[in-house]
Amino acid sequence: MTETADITIIGGGIIGLLTAREFRLAGATVMIVEKNLLGQEASWAGGGILLPLYPWRQADAITRLILQSLKLYPPLAAQLIAETGIDPEWTPCGLLITKNPDIAAAVNWCQINAIPFQKAGADFFKALNTSPDNPLWLPEIAQARNPRLVKSVKQDLINKGVAIREQCEVKALTLAKDHITAIQTTGGQFAVNQLIISAGAWTGKLFRELFPVLAGEAPDIIPVKGQMLLFDATPATLPYMVLDEDHYLIPRRDGKILAGSTVELNDFNKTTSMEARNQLTDFALNLMPSLKNFPIIKHWAGLRPGTEQGVPYIDKHPEIVNLGINAGHFRNGLAMGPASAQLMVDLILNRPPAISPEPYKLSSPH
Repeated sequence: MTETADITIIGGGIIGLLTAREFRLAGATVMIVEKNLLGQEASWAGGGILLPLYPWRQADAITRLILQSLKLYPPLAAQLIAETGIDPEWTPCGLLITKNPDIAAAVNWCQINAIPFQKAGADFFKALNTSPDNPLWLPEIAQARNPRLVKSVKQDLINKGVAIREQCEVKALTLAKDHITAIQTTGGQFAVNQLIISAGAWTGKLFRELFPVLAGEAPDIIPVKGQMLLFDATPATLPYMVLDEDHYLIPRRDGKILAGSTVELNDFNKTTSMEARNQLTDFALNLMPSLKNFPIIKHWAGLRPGTEQGVPYIDKHPEIVNLGINAGHFRNGLAMGPASAQLMVDLILNRPPAISPEPYKLSSPH
């Protein structure tokens, strides 16, 4: 007979995986239940810039999670390489932001939060075709290669004895007063001690299905589609990430360059469109004409878990005593992931939280 895990996590994206890892490091036994394969949704589809786009325009609650995650990423990447042999390609290649009409706010944010920055000179623009407006160079901003990060964290969890149930969809649960006792899945029934829902864009929908009586209190998370392209470029074609207005280029270590991204409200539809492909192609080739020499080898779409301000829900449920939510990270799941996992575990295990939990409560505006 299988022993009941201390922690059961619904959702195997990067938030669920990092949360599982944090619980395991704290000594808990953990089971992850994922309806598809681990990390194949937004975690796989995103770009992996470990900073929000124009962070000074975002809610302060996002900055708090970002700054803590920036501290946690270098040791996390080093541990994953050492313990799994899979390199998540955490790469501090720097970020060039070509246009900053709100330069005073940008500089103020960097100074307050100790983010190194400098004015970007003409050398940065030799291969680029754009009209710089107070351009900023953030030399220490890193990226992670999403699929490799997911793969390395998954292997680390396996090594650490975390139970992983893939292609296992949660259909219902048993609620005794204010306590969840079991979940019913397509892979059987599992008893529950502590349940965490980290189902990304599906979190609100799943909550309404599992708790119909509380449907009106579901986390307000909606799917927001993003489409991306991948150019088969060679190493050194582009040495750093570039953010130009609403789009960006991200060079991987092997030279391939991502161009992203669209923001589309289209329910749970993950199909790609020729319109988006053309829009992203035009952006990329206009910004960096040398990309005309390289073929587009991939075009895909993912669904981000959108909230009104992009602030996630990281909280214990106020009525159901053994339920936690860690979801709603919009475009910044990778960037906020380590700190979000840490905060979720702080709350459940009653550890002193590394950052204030107030902005992420289910009752707070998001």
